[in-house]
This record gives sequence, C-alpha cells and structure tokens, in this order.
Amino acid sequence: MDKRFRSSTADGAVVEFGLVRHALLAKLAAGLLRHEDICDAHPELLRAARNIGRKTGETCPVCGDAELVEVTYVFGARLPSGGTCPSTRAELLKLERREEPVQCYAVEVCVECSFHHLVRKWSAGGRRSRRSVSFAHEVGE
Repeated sequence: MDKRFRSSTADGAVVEFGLVRHALLAKLAAGLLRHEDICDAHPELLRAARNIGRKTGETCPVCGDAELVEVTYVFGARLPSGGTCPSTRAELLKLERREEPVQCYAVEVCVECSFHHLVRKWSAGGRRSRRSVSFAHEVGE
C-alpha cells in the first residue's frame, strides 16, 4: 500500500478497518456472504477509482485479477456535498490544513469486480491560523 498518501496531520486517532475487512472476507470464504454482497461499488466510486485512484500494490482479495486502488474522500464545510477527492498528496495536505474541520475517508476499490472497503478514516483541519489566534488573544477571547 502506498503509505506516502496517508494523513500526516490527523488530529488524533486514525481509525483502521483492517479487522472488519478480515472478518468480511472470512465470511465470504465460509459461504456466509455472496460475491454480490460485497462487490457492489457505486458507479461514482468506480469512476473515481479509475481516474484518480492510487495503486496499493495489493491484488484484490475477491477476484484476484486486479490491483486494488485507494480513493480518498474529504468532507467538510464549504466543500461539495458529495465531498472532494484529492488526487495528490499536496491537495490532501491543503484540505487537512483548513481552518474548518474535515473528515477524511480512504476506500480501497477493485475496478474489475467492484469490491470496495473502507480502509481508514481520520479527522483533520479545524486549526485557526496564527493571525486569527493572535487577534483573538489581543481581543481577550
């Protein structure tokens, strides 16, 4: 997995969903879930995966045919209601450094079989600029 794109400005916890993924794949292997139950990625997620997804270096655990890609979504104030998908680390860092808080989600996707899974989520942003902090201090907040 391309660890270079992971958040470096997360405000605390980064929640990883590896155990959930493992349990899901175990249920699939045991026949408790069908392929169709977990390979139902939304068309917009598949479009984002094809166009801006970052290769993870891992083969899809369901179909075994394609390499998984990771797509990051960022949600927050003054962003589109469907979130935004930064395509570079620089774009992600810019979003993470906003004064308004943002929620970030990384999703792994197989564009061949439509398998998708939430990999991790984290909070970022919400930091006031030095100028606004010093002004607030002068005013007595």
